[in-house]
Amino acid sequence: MRKRIQGADSDHKIPVSVIVVTKNEAPIIKRCLTALADFDDVWVVDSQSADGTKVLAEAAGARVVDFLWNGRYPKKRQWCLETLDLKHDWVFFVDADEVMTAPLMAEIREIFSARRVSLEGIVGYFVKGRYMLDGKPLRYGLQNNKLCLFDRRSVAFPVVDDLDIPGMGEIEGHYQPVLTIRDGQVGQLQNVLIHKAFEDQEGWRARHERYAAWERAMIARNAYPRDPVPAREFLKRLFRRMPFRAVIAFLHCYVWKYGVLDGAAGWRFAKARWEYYRMLRKAQ
Repeated sequence: MRKRIQGADSDHKIPVSVIVVTKNEAPIIKRCLTALADFDDVWVVDSQSADGTKVLAEAAGARVVDFLWNGRYPKKRQWCLETLDLKHDWVFFVDADEVMTAPLMAEIREIFSARRVSLEGIVGYFVKGRYMLDGKPLRYGLQNNKLCLFDRRSVAFPVVDDLDIPGMGEIEGHYQPVLTIRDGQVGQLQNVLIHKAFEDQEGWRARHERYAAWERAMIARNAYPRDPVPAREFLKRLFRRMPFRAVIAFLHCYVWKYGVLDGAAGWRFAKARWEYYRMLRKAQ
């Protein structure tokens, strides 16, 4: 019998299905899953890990499913939405290098206990990720903000023209899922996930070299889907056309977003933003 992730009792679990997609995440998967203990339905969808990720996830109480990509759409996240026998229509995608915080857990619990989603017509929420560097949270600078908590009946990951572009493979790229209904509203959560993206520096650089090659081709094809928030869509399109994006990204993170107040870690993070856009330029 599968052991449940230990947390609140079943009557007090948050009625959301959490999905963590993995490949060789053994060093961090237990930490990720332990922090998700108060959710009612937790899944790990694994891509042939060779490091024991599946065993650790099962031991932590998650429902574990194998994923083998066939080279076509749907890719991994949309496949999860279409294929898994989820208990709930509301889904929360969490990456293995992200860690749930108590304030964010409490905020999500309050939303679903008060039935705010049904009363306000909201079909999804953006969630911010606070990066960790040198073991400390970055309180300033850029925070990623993604639509990862949503009603799967109203939101989907779109098909884009990238199957022949190297870099992303089985997983959807750096774009938001889209609304599939006309009048759905999207909210913004105030509390954050902790994002420990920099624990493996070599892995970070290798991933972002692949991402840069993929993004360059996507821009050249004008293949990005529209962001569900019009203002964000406008700013993204504007930035993609700008010259000197590496410098602009650095200044935006370090000066405009007050990354300087994070000290040496803030400088390193802003420099990582600069390095990514230098990679993007070299990918031409």
